[in-house]
Amino acid sequence: MTISRIELGGASVDASVDRTIQLVQAGQAEGSTCSPDLAAGPWEFDAGPLGYGPGSSMGDVIPVGSPRQGELPAAYRTASADELDARIRAAKETLGERVVILGHFYQRDEVIAYANFVGDSFQLANAAKAKPDAEAIIFCGVHFMAETADLLSRPEQAVILPNLAAGCSMADMADIDSVQECWEQLEALYGTEPDADGRVPVIPVTYMNSSAALKGFCGEHGGIVCTSSNAETVLAWAFERGQRVLFFPDQHLGRNTAKAMGVPLEQMPMWNPRKALGGSSAADLLDARVILWHGFCSVHRRFTVDQIAQARVEHPGVRVIVHPECPMAVVDAADEYGSTDYITKAIAAAPAGSTFAIGTEINLVQRLAAEYPQHTIFCLDPVICPCSTMYRIHPGYLAWVLEALVGSAERPAEVLNRITVSDDVAAPARVALERMLAARPPASGGGSASVTAPAPVPVASFVGA
Repeated sequence: MTISRIELGGASVDASVDRTIQLVQAGQAEGSTCSPDLAAGPWEFDAGPLGYGPGSSMGDVIPVGSPRQGELPAAYRTASADELDARIRAAKETLGERVVILGHFYQRDEVIAYANFVGDSFQLANAAKAKPDAEAIIFCGVHFMAETADLLSRPEQAVILPNLAAGCSMADMADIDSVQECWEQLEALYGTEPDADGRVPVIPVTYMNSSAALKGFCGEHGGIVCTSSNAETVLAWAFERGQRVLFFPDQHLGRNTAKAMGVPLEQMPMWNPRKALGGSSAADLLDARVILWHGFCSVHRRFTVDQIAQARVEHPGVRVIVHPECPMAVVDAADEYGSTDYITKAIAAAPAGSTFAIGTEINLVQRLAAEYPQHTIFCLDPVICPCSTMYRIHPGYLAWVLEALVGSAERPAEVLNRITVSDDVAAPARVALERMLAARPPASGGGSASVTAPAPVPVASFVGA
């Protein structure tokens, strides 16, 4: 499918997924979407039944009590793209260095257009640290990302999530109560005494895509945080200190990483929190090297081996790169796998005329296709199905929170949708993050030390201005 450039408030935007969806739904472009509701404004779902919204996670069960977004004022719901563009740019100009806007790779182009930095969750949290003088950090991503930014920013800085309903279904698949119950069962089975080499029975490792509470749990129990870029380094760190690892919430990242390190599949039992001993036998758990939580990313679960086979038929010589959150069979069938940072760097370094089939979120894929027209780049999944929760962020919400920071004669300046992590959670969570930053890849097959997160990508590398 070829999508032409569109104009957004006078600024040219390439390969907008939202624009693509609108054209498909209007019958003006070929293709299909996973839900006709994607064409609606996200505010249409703020007051509806509790759920993640249309998109890849729409079938996932959302926990009771998940954050809800209040009604977006009508002025922002009915404003045209040009009107929102003018209001956002005016507010940004007024606020100047007082505010920094962070945009995740998976955000729609109409939001990325205003970001000061674009990157993955941890790159953006570090970008927030790099702006200590900003009074407000607007995180155009999802809830756990805003929490991490709050953990790493100064206490006086306000971290704002434009739409409180922008959660993460995978992060929600491992809640603190379930993890604590799992831990108690494992302690009853393993005990707590270290072995002759000083390794404790089990080390908890949480993916960055998890709540601050789970990062805090890891900090309190000798554990650590990982990203998709450094998961192997972090697992090596954990194996030095523990006989086995409890890895949550994403089973696929854990399985793919441990498998690449030589851990047999039979030593990676699944922990289903709804079953006694997670659904495994005591013998299997005693023999385990990595206990995988029953969680997954619905975006990356959409990719299949059949899609890869079809891409190879239609594009001989295609280079298939998928994200490690994809199922193991998909990772095994691909040519390469890696984080969003890995994917972007691989495409940037490729010789002109390369063809890529990419298994990750469609907003990033279409943006890369527009940024590198010398290549052929397409998403493995032919159905347009963006991340449900990233898609809850829209320029209307961004304009709303920015103008609230500016204030007016009728309304004093205020911080809307502030995300804060309580001190009792923040302190141990920072410990787990600091351990990650102090875990370096072994120089020659042994030892541990420190990996510095890759630098955030300046927004100029993706959009003009």
